[in-house]
Amino acid sequence: MAITLVNPGGLPEIDVYRQVSIASGAKLVFVAGQVAWDADGVTVGEGDLAAQTEQCYLNVATALAAAGASFADVAKLNVHVADWTPDKMPLLLAGIERAAAKLGVTPAAPATLLGVAALDVPEHLVEVEATAVLG
Repeated sequence: MAITLVNPGGLPEIDVYRQVSIASGAKLVFVAGQVAWDADGVTVGEGDLAAQTEQCYLNVATALAAAGASFADVAKLNVHVADWTPDKMPLLLAGIERAAAKLGVTPAAPATLLGVAALDVPEHLVEVEATAVLG
């Protein structure tokens, strides 16, 4: 496997991701930020952060698969949430958990959560991008 996920001593252990990923592969996969669009470009879960997060992660999985990758190959995730406040965390986590259950994976790569003023269109609440490494 090209990715090893680590929680080094001296840093807090976070349930939903690891602090470090060590990549040893040769092929990099960069997945553009995925929003809550279905295959026809229709927004899924308008106004529902959990539903949109789930769809974003499912879209990331689809994009990874097109490159011959999966969440096991992800070295880094970036999550952008419009109008972020900490009270939205349970909804974000619920969406991740639902996607993980559907995909049969635990997306635990290091992740950065960024609150942003807005995304590409007003109905999009979250966007997820990924970088993967294949051996």
